[in-house]
Amino acid sequence: MIYRGALCIALAAGAAAFAPTGPAAASRLSGGLASTVADTSASPATSSVLDDFAHHEEDRLPYSPTGYSTWEWTTHHNPKAQEASDDGKQTTHKINYLELGDPTKPALLLVHGFGASSYHFRHNIPVLARKYHVYALDLLGFGWSDKPIMDYDASVWRDQVVDFVHDVVLSKDGEEAEERSIAIAGNSLGGYTAMYASSDDRIKSFVKGTILLNSAGRFRDPEAVKEKGEPNPIIQSISAAIQRFVIACSFIYTKQPLRIEQILKQVYPIDSGNVDKELVESIQTPALDDSAAEVFYRVITKNGAGPQAYVDDILKELDCPVLLAWGESDPWIKSAAADKMERLHADFHGENIGGENGSRWIKRVSIDAGHCPHDEAPEAVNEAILGFVDEVLQVQ
Repeated sequence: MIYRGALCIALAAGAAAFAPTGPAAASRLSGGLASTVADTSASPATSSVLDDFAHHEEDRLPYSPTGYSTWEWTTHHNPKAQEASDDGKQTTHKINYLELGDPTKPALLLVHGFGASSYHFRHNIPVLARKYHVYALDLLGFGWSDKPIMDYDASVWRDQVVDFVHDVVLSKDGEEAEERSIAIAGNSLGGYTAMYASSDDRIKSFVKGTILLNSAGRFRDPEAVKEKGEPNPIIQSISAAIQRFVIACSFIYTKQPLRIEQILKQVYPIDSGNVDKELVESIQTPALDDSAAEVFYRVITKNGAGPQAYVDDILKELDCPVLLAWGESDPWIKSAAADKMERLHADFHGENIGGENGSRWIKRVSIDAGHCPHDEAPEAVNEAILGFVDEVLQVQ
């Protein structure tokens, strides 16, 4: 009973960190389990696992227990800069990523959800790469990317995606391409990150479409009352200690293979056939890192206070078409979240069925799946993504 209670609290904490809020949002999010980093220092520029992979014939990405390729991300997001409150301090993080397909084709970037990695798109990447140049990366603190002990918030992953687009997707022979069309897709936390990055002025001119697969994110609550007064530091410290203990206990329990499988089957409610050994291993192996529990704690507690930008504000700033490819049986992020996104989009950009308002239109495709529709029902999601991307990138 202690383990079960601790587990529920940890999952609830993970859900609360990124779940939509407000009157219309009765949702939960976790996207899975905490994930972390294996040593990527020896990773080659291009993973040998993919060298002989025939993606035109095979529908499933080969699993690499040490990751794929490495991008060195130089950024101000690092522990020293946070401690010194000095944005001038920079460091380099090793980021795991992969790419597949014809480099002369338009780009499609995939961003995984909470606790997952780029491998979670194993049934999507080969199929999508037959028509587009597909990229997928591991967010900082997850998968086989570096996992520094620092505070994590939505701006970290937004900036990571923005810089990845500039440094990798748009880079050719060391120079940035002046023109290249990009679509960005993401699941759960990755959907929020995809949306947040797509609205950023640094890359929004290149982004022609955003795909949200059961996206996380909080909505503004018009009924919320701002609390007054300063919090009691003693109560805060005691509360933090208890929370850290409970989350740490839960993390130890939830990274066990059998428990990972049980949790995954909860979020694959229609067809759990794809919850297999490699998927479980892709979540468990990074979670064995020494820093995993601490980063798990920091991600949950930092984002539990709310992301830096509400979904409302991001949707208002998006200039590109949006596809909601939604697993309608999601036990954590209910369909009400997608309903609200559609209403907000209409409020901001007008009724736009058929794209009659130019680039600012939204389309919804219902998927018979749960929180991870891209892996539970990959055929339906691949069809939806290809149809949308063909349209926004004007590819025949």
